[in-house]
Amino acid sequence: MNTNYRRVPTRFEPETRFEVKPAPPATFRAVGETELERLKNRLLLERLGEFAEPDLNVRLRRAANEAAALAWVTAHPLLVFPTLFDEIARTARLQAKRQACIRERSRELLAA
Repeated sequence: MNTNYRRVPTRFEPETRFEVKPAPPATFRAVGETELERLKNRLLLERLGEFAEPDLNVRLRRAANEAAALAWVTAHPLLVFPTLFDEIARTARLQAKRQACIRERSRELLAA
């Protein structure tokens, strides 16, 4: 018989019970999420109406999603989102312009 094993006495406490209460079906944040989504779509459509470039379309949609995600983690996402979206959209437009200039210069260099 192996002497490395020995029995450990066990003792169990009385069983503890608790009551689980289900969460309400739609929380306040869920309502806020739909309002934020509506605001995002409205501002995005306004911004897309201003510009017709297809490349900028994708960039603005990405900017709106990023701004919504960042705004959502704040205490007041509906107040923060418009300004945040403006900043990110402005950066996206500048990047699109810069990239268009680079493409144009590249075409000129390749044509020469």
